[in-house]
Amino acid sequence: MSTIDPVASTGLPLRSRPVQAAAGLALAVLMICTRGQHFASVDALPSASWAVFFLAGALLRPGWTFPALFVLSSLLDLASLALGRVTDWCLSPAYWALAFAYGALWLGGRYYARLHRDHWSTVPRLVLVLLATSVVAYLISKGGFYFLSGRYPDASLAGFIDRIPQYYPRTLGTLAGYVGAGFLVYAAFRFASIRQRSGAAA
Repeated sequence: MSTIDPVASTGLPLRSRPVQAAAGLALAVLMICTRGQHFASVDALPSASWAVFFLAGALLRPGWTFPALFVLSSLLDLASLALGRVTDWCLSPAYWALAFAYGALWLGGRYYARLHRDHWSTVPRLVLVLLATSVVAYLISKGGFYFLSGRYPDASLAGFIDRIPQYYPRTLGTLAGYVGAGFLVYAAFRFASIRQRSGAAA
């Protein structure tokens, strides 16, 4: 009688080093193509940065991927500024709040990887973790900018709360769209891999 390895059935984080390398490269390219307005950006696409950190936490094992992606995001922002494609509006002392917001997303992905199973029943878990993680990241990043950047002299808690319905739904929608697409790609490769192993064993 065959048995199912409960650890192997989770599928996350990715175990093969070549697959991890390919996934990490794909996430880096996605960030490069969608962040800011630099030489390689695709202006028609919304920024995938939040999703990149969440997916990196879920898919990739090495802890150094988080600081590496943060350095990449910062370099892209500086490149956009140096090329005159963006103003220095977002580059303030509050910029470092992004490190904590991205950290929350990365840890959210890490936590979800422990809950994941290669089955459709895991989708509600992903939705709940993504929702909770996005709230924390939004409060840190947007709250940090609103209160600490100096761009809003009359900043108040009421003023920040009023902004949430205006900006958070779009942020959540973009995050969910990219993460959903990422896991669809993962599911397709996972299915193909299982089919290939089954065919080889037959």
